Amino acid sequence: MRYTKLTLSVLFTINLLFILTFALGGCLQDNDNEEKMQNNLQSSDSTVREELSYLAMGDSYTIGESVDPSMRWPVQLVERLREDSLEVNDAEIIARTGWTTGELISGIEAEDPAGNYGLVSLLIGVNNQYRGLPTGSFRTEFVQLLNIALDKAGGDKAKVIVLSIPDWGVMPFAEGRDREKIAEEIDSFNAVVKEECRQAGISFFDITGISRQAKNDASLVASDGLHPSGEMYKLWVHRVYPAVLEILK
Repeated sequence: MRYTKLTLSVLFTINLLFILTFALGGCLQDNDNEEKMQNNLQSSDSTVREELSYLAMGDSYTIGESVDPSMRWPVQLVERLREDSLEVNDAEIIARTGWTTGELISGIEAEDPAGNYGLVSLLIGVNNQYRGLPTGSFRTEFVQLLNIALDKAGGDKAKVIVLSIPDWGVMPFAEGRDREKIAEEIDSFNAVVKEECRQAGISFFDITGISRQAKNDASLVASDGLHPSGEMYKLWVHRVYPAVLEILK
């Protein structure tokens, strides 16, 4: 078959347009795929940041009375997680020296944290014992706090940890008081904490024994003679760390 110059020119033009159209379509598709990948990465980053947020609730032991803010146990916990290359937001702390369970509930309601934290910790009860409040009302309010903690953790029990009440009776501040009675009462309150955590399926960590080491180790006592030092808080973090690392990973 013989083609005229005009026919060959038309065929060449058609082929050229086809090639350009195909190439342009490929570029547009590549751009679409790249945009989708970027959106997915951004979405993943947002999820990670949300999962690794941390809410710590409690009293003087959580706020770190008489120690530098950097030595508070929730702050030390975050720093240790970061050392293991986990992206963890600064701990959000709702706590105040002297708070009982009822006062912590009110404090949380006033703060109204958003919820859906990757980790929630609870340490409360020493001031219920110190003020001579009954374990019955403590149990009711503690269960309420467990439910609040669960709600703030998005309903995931695995993301909630509870620490036992330390024994302040071994501290220099308790000199002249009935230390045995204080220890017995602390144990009674902790029995409630442990039982309610077991029934709720929430992780319970006994750090009361660690607190009693302060009886023979002055380095574990803060300058006020009543509260734990940063060194003791470090021991608490060491106690809970393996479980927390597993939760966040």
